[in-house]
Amino acid sequence: MSDALPVLSAASERPLRKGDVDAGDWNDWRWQLRNMLRTSEDFSQIVPLSDDERAGLLRTKDLFRTGATPYYASLMDAARSDCPIRRQTLPSLSELAFRDEELRDPLGEDSHSPVPSIFHKYPDRCLLYIFDRCAIYCRHCNRRRIVGGDTPPKRDEIEDALEYIASQPRIRDVLISGGDPLLLSTRRLDEILGRLRQIPHVEIIRIGSRVPVVLPMRIDDELCETLAKHHPVFVNTHFNHPVEITEDSKRACERLVNHGIPVGNQAVLLRGINSSIRTLRTLMRALIRMRVRPYYLFQGDTVLGTDHLRTSVESAIELMDGLRGWMSGMAMPQLVIDAPGGGGKIPIGPEYLQELGETEVKLRNYRGLNVTYPQPREKDPFVSYDEVFFAGIPEDDDREGGE
Repeated sequence: MSDALPVLSAASERPLRKGDVDAGDWNDWRWQLRNMLRTSEDFSQIVPLSDDERAGLLRTKDLFRTGATPYYASLMDAARSDCPIRRQTLPSLSELAFRDEELRDPLGEDSHSPVPSIFHKYPDRCLLYIFDRCAIYCRHCNRRRIVGGDTPPKRDEIEDALEYIASQPRIRDVLISGGDPLLLSTRRLDEILGRLRQIPHVEIIRIGSRVPVVLPMRIDDELCETLAKHHPVFVNTHFNHPVEITEDSKRACERLVNHGIPVGNQAVLLRGINSSIRTLRTLMRALIRMRVRPYYLFQGDTVLGTDHLRTSVESAIELMDGLRGWMSGMAMPQLVIDAPGGGGKIPIGPEYLQELGETEVKLRNYRGLNVTYPQPREKDPFVSYDEVFFAGIPEDDDREGGE
């Protein structure tokens, strides 16, 4: 069995609509990948393309990868070109309006890559890049410079990356990413996870994947049982809009959770797609109902060709102000900017602290009301149980940063 993505079909007249496809094929994740939609001819079978979409597909084809599974394309609204699925999938001419501030590598990953397939920006964790293909090529992708190419990471590069992790005892947390790592064969994933579990200082393994959203049939019992062999394993996925939450995607997430694999969601704030309080509240509440924990809400990265999709920071903070207090704290993501150049994630949000005094603190609550909180009288440090609990254990000082 191949380790990776099946070869894409080149035929433009192949059946792509759910009603025209045998149910056994439609529910086969390999069939979905073999029949990804990539061209105007493909997408025209699903929706009538607007002039901008048709021109975007033509003029961006040599710059940025386009592709989506038939399943994800089936969620498109044929009557509206502003449909959130279409805007995340289909390129527009706006992608050609580059700004000087936009970057091919907005997060400075290449400058934090001590060996191929490793991005190491934080002291105690790193990203292991194991595959370059996706089940959708998002228009806002911050790794569009490398995904969807013809040179996936080689086995010897992944081997060197695993050796690097083993040589760095400060690395406790490994995020497996791509591309989408869940497009690898289950056997190959099992092999890589097993190698990581043999490294004593690796405590946590995370997998970043949009597969539960765009290819939910991939999340089968065999995959979940394989992931569960290597606990603690966490999956972070990427729902951006409530329309992406279907019975299929819900079942995929719940299957992971039922196998003891916690699932979190990392949404990106996208102008005109999810940049309304009502959409964000609906999304976060729906995620919690299917036991997916909202984790991050990212301000859009400054990646080449995506300025039209980014909201202003002021708008982002205003949207968060419309979430806090109106929903359960469990449903609240953390709004962050992933700093250009590799500076890491920086939390931003509404300012609730109004005045910090010696005897009291003045605050604003979610309804805009002023609240006073009394400071404690005793402010001197007290003798901590740390002296007992950490006796004989060297202090862990991560202040110097990563590689």
